[in-house]
Amino acid sequence: MGNIVVTEFVSLDGVMEDPGGGEGFRHAGWSFEIERGEEGDRFKLEEALAAEALLLGRVTYEGFAAAWPSMQGEFADKFNTMPKYVVSSTLQGPEWSNTTVLRGDLAEEVSKLRQAPGGEIVVHGSAQLAQALIEHDLVDELRLMVFPVVLGTGKRLFGATSDKKRLRLTDSRVVGDGVAILVYEPAGGVTGEG
Repeated sequence: MGNIVVTEFVSLDGVMEDPGGGEGFRHAGWSFEIERGEEGDRFKLEEALAAEALLLGRVTYEGFAAAWPSMQGEFADKFNTMPKYVVSSTLQGPEWSNTTVLRGDLAEEVSKLRQAPGGEIVVHGSAQLAQALIEHDLVDELRLMVFPVVLGTGKRLFGATSDKKRLRLTDSRVVGDGVAILVYEPAGGVTGEG
């Protein structure tokens, strides 16, 4: 069974928008202003190397597809060769290698991915997709790298849900210059289809 892992850089006030820069957000690149240290870098590299596939929203996918193919190194090699799934009703002819466009019902399409044999299917960024996955109880693990900054504005990770979503903290540590890594699972363990 494939596990859906949502991994995000977030500010203390829950903003996840444009942590790496390049999207024109007022505070673009905010995550680079705070050192996450060697342990934080290792956490992100191990996460990437353990992933079996990427699941992305269209906007994040287009940003990744524009950047990663020209990059080199262990991280880039992994991203460029692994299977990628992009949720979009408008994307035509994706050019990034090993990309499949998911056009149907989100809960149904992601449930199929979860039922297929395999390991972690990792979601980076993709605010709208992450919120929909949380709403439909399709997230098996939530990994937050919380940076000690309040941005005050921007897209937030958590939006409105139809009901409360109980989580259980399974790992936590502080790395670099006060960056907290928090790992959560649904409180009841692996959730069912939403």
